[in-house]
Amino acid sequence: MFIFDISNPLTLLLMLAATVLLIFLAQEVKKSMIGALILFAYLIILIIHVAQVATLSEEYRYMISTLSRCIVIDFIFVFISFFSYLWVDDIETKATGKKSLDDSLDWFWRKV
Repeated sequence: MFIFDISNPLTLLLMLAATVLLIFLAQEVKKSMIGALILFAYLIILIIHVAQVATLSEEYRYMISTLSRCIVIDFIFVFISFFSYLWVDDIETKATGKKSLDDSLDWFWRKV
């Protein structure tokens, strides 16, 4: 059974570096779509890991700890990418002068 093991420190470091670079790119070009793509990718990885845990056969039960760590890391990356998407979306709406559909986190961005 193939597992995309993101609990490996090297893989985790590379994914973190790629995420930070893509967030920086999205912030520089003021396009929130890049942040949305990052979020979508991490949600797909999370769904794959959960499906692997749900369909794990008895002979691969030793992989449950690795998959559990991967799911926790997936949630952390989804959290980071969600707030980075909201941040870049706020930057994009201020740069283009368009009103955002929902300014419910405006209080949060004033504190940051």
